[in-house]
Formats: sequence, structure tokens, C-alpha cells
Amino acid sequence: MKINSQHIPALYLTAVLPITLLGLLLLGGCASVGPDYVRPDVSVSDQWHTALKGGLKPAAADPGVLAAWWTTLNDEALSGLIERAVAGNLNLKMAKARVRQARASRRVAVAEFFPSVDSSASGKRVYSSADTVADRVNDLYTAGFDASWEIDIFGGVRRSVEAAGADLDAAREDLRDVLVSLLGEVAMNYIDVRSYQARIEAAEGNVAKQAESYQLTLWRQQAGVGDELAVQEALSNLESTRSQVPDLRSGLEAALNRIAVLLGEQPGKVHKELEKPGSIPAPPIDVAVGVPADMLRRRPDVRRTERELAAQTARVGVATAELYPKFTLTGSIGIEALSVNRLVSTPTRSYSFGPSMSWPIFKGGAIRAKIEVQSALQEEALVEYEKTVLSALEEVENVLTAYAEEQNKMESLRLAERAANRSAEVALLKYEAGLSDFLTVLVAQRSLLSAQDQLAKSRGVVTSNLIKLYKALGGGWESMASREEEKTDTRKTHENED
Repeated sequence: MKINSQHIPALYLTAVLPITLLGLLLLGGCASVGPDYVRPDVSVSDQWHTALKGGLKPAAADPGVLAAWWTTLNDEALSGLIERAVAGNLNLKMAKARVRQARASRRVAVAEFFPSVDSSASGKRVYSSADTVADRVNDLYTAGFDASWEIDIFGGVRRSVEAAGADLDAAREDLRDVLVSLLGEVAMNYIDVRSYQARIEAAEGNVAKQAESYQLTLWRQQAGVGDELAVQEALSNLESTRSQVPDLRSGLEAALNRIAVLLGEQPGKVHKELEKPGSIPAPPIDVAVGVPADMLRRRPDVRRTERELAAQTARVGVATAELYPKFTLTGSIGIEALSVNRLVSTPTRSYSFGPSMSWPIFKGGAIRAKIEVQSALQEEALVEYEKTVLSALEEVENVLTAYAEEQNKMESLRLAERAANRSAEVALLKYEAGLSDFLTVLVAQRSLLSAQDQLAKSRGVVTSNLIKLYKALGGGWESMASREEEKTDTRKTHENED
């Protein structure tokens, strides 16, 4: 029977449509092979093991406070640095790129649901010769379309999309984790800057006082009421104190350079704006820390490892689907002619369509070995999740203790600094009156320098421990991350429009 070439598309659709509908029914009615993901149930205590003191409260943390915890320190310079870090940090830009990559990978996985259509065209000159006929040269032009569609009956594609979606979620959580670490690091280096400035100020103040004491010993020696020993002791004390300043300045320089790099700028860019010493920000009186379960729900690193576990669970299904047959619908339409003009006007047409099935019968156990590999990786991801949970709990417990105990230490150092200051004043007055030797002054001045330096350092440690606490609780990413994700989604919309 001769078939009119004009009826080929209609015949093609008539034959393929029922098979397509059958494939869709099978697709919707079949369950995906492999394990279904179930979020791990982690049992944690309903309260912290560490006794809460030093202003720490068990009340649920205010989401607004946690989202912008640095504002509780009431330091405009710090807030400005935070904003610049979010805009310019290179690690954050890398994390954003990983989110875009994961989003694109998910689109690649989703594309496997749909048929693929390829077009082809060619033109060639064919030469043939034989003993019985004259040499012949022919031109041959062809064009056509090929289509194929693998019906996802056993859910391999669905599992692949599930894994890609979980990977995207994990990339988002990684971005948030980078953000949490970034905000904490910027703030702690800022506290280091203010602490070094306070310690340098204390050291230079003591240098000035000890220089006066040294001059006093010289005058007393010249007046015949002092001796060489007092002069040398005063000089030794002076130069010993002066020798501490370079190390403090080196630490200050390193902290300033670190802040610049965190902001995505060259070292030296923040020196001018932070060169004027400022006070070390004081923590708020009360800090709500909530309960362990709140912390685990909030921390991006815990959320990331949970999503990585979900992705790996889905990959077990992807590997399992390779055990089952694959059903594919294929079809092609083509035309060919001996000239370009005839390719358009009166070409020779051809078509083919129909289902196909492939089923791996023997691969030497490779498929089951791959399933075992993915299952082992799933087990590893579960252990990594459990490990991250324990590490998070440990970090919070440690910093709760450190924050409270450092406040106790700071209060003792405050009292010690006050007593050392008064002791130095009395010792100098007694030495001037000839009621004691210079050794008493020397000991008092050294005690004063030590007390002032330790107090300045402790003030910084208290605030740094508060920053570590907010970081350990998973604070700081909500408002910043939503803003960054909004920008990324806007860029994605523009790319789709283009």
C-alpha cells in the first residue's frame, strides 16, 4: 500500500499518542525504587547542661535579635564593617556561585523528564566507480528530526531530581554557614582591634609614668639622696614596659589587615577609619539562649549535613534504578534529495517510530556494587550529620561556660586594677618622701601594668565570647541570607527572561 507523504505526521501522532499516554500513566502510578528519605530523629536534652549565669537566660531567643546580633553591641563602626563584608567577602561570593551551580544542576536533572529532540542536516558528494559502469558523481542532501523519551517507570530520574534538589538546599545552607562564620570573624577581629588599642594605650601610659619615675631616680642620685641601683632598676622597668608595645602594635596591624581581607579589600584599607582608638563594645545585660532543639533547627551547618544526607539517600535510589529495564519511545522524520532545490520541493521522505526496551542482564555485579557504594556513602552522611549535631552542642556548652566565667574574671581584674593603681600611687609617694626604697615602686608599677593589660584583654574576651555564643547559636544569617538569596533569585529571573 502506498502512503501519502503528507499523512506521515498525522500517522506518527496517531501511533505515538496512545503509547505516550500509557507511558504517562505508568509514570504516575509507579513508585520510585530505593529508600525513601526520613529525617533522622535526634534526641537532645530540653535544657543546657551548663548552668546559665552572667546574664544568660533560658528564654527563647528573639529571632530579630539573633538575625542582627551585632546591633546589640551598639557600635556603628562594627555595623558598617558587617555590611561591607556581606557585600564584598570573597568566600561569600564563592558560596553564592555554588548555589547558582546547584540550581543549574537541578534544572539539568529535571530536563531528563522531557523528550529530547535533535535535528540534523547534511550535504555530501558521492563518487563511485566500477568495472561495468562509468564513473558516477552524485550529490546527496538530507535533513531530519530525531526524538527520544525515556519513561521514568522505576523512578531513577525522580530520585536524581530529588538528590539535585537536596543538593541545592545544602548549597543554600552552606551559604548561610559561610555568612554566620563571616559575621563572627569580622566582629571578633574588630574586638581584637579595640582590645589592642586599649592595651597599647595602657602600656604607653605606664611608659610615661615609668619615665617620670626614672627621671626622679636620676634627680635623687644627682642630689645625693639616691643610688645607682635605683636608677638602673627604674631604667630596666621602663624599657621592659616599652618593649611590650611593638608586639601589641603587630597584633593590631594583623587584626586590621584581617578585617580588610574579610571585606574583600586589600590590607591597609581600613587603617585610617579605625586608627582612632575606640572603646571595647560592652555586651547587653541579658542574653536569651533558648534550648538545644532551637539551636539545632537554626544552625546552618546542621541543616546542611541533613540535606546532604537526603541527597545521598536519593542517590541510592538512582543507583538501584539501574537494576531495572528502561523503556524508551523513539521516532524520526527525515527527507533526502539529490539537490538543494528538490530537498524543498519533492524530497524523498522517511520516518520511523516505536518503543524500545533495554535491560542489563549481566554486568559482573557492577550495578549492585555501585548500589553498595552509594549505601555506604549514605551511612557516612548519617554519621557526619550526627557528628555535626554533637559538635554543635559541644560548642554551645563550652561558650556558655566561657562567657559567664570570663565575666567573673573581668570583675576580679577590675578590682585588682583599682588596687594596683592605688598601690603604685602610694609606693611612689613613700619613695619620694624617703620612707621606702625604689623596689617597692618597681613592684607596684609592674603590677599595675599587668592588671591594666589583663583587664583590657578580658574586656575584649567577654565580648568575643558573646560573639562566639551568637555564632554557636546559629544567629546572624536570617536577614542577610534572605537578602542575598533575593538577589540571586532576581538574577535568575532576568536570565530566564533573556
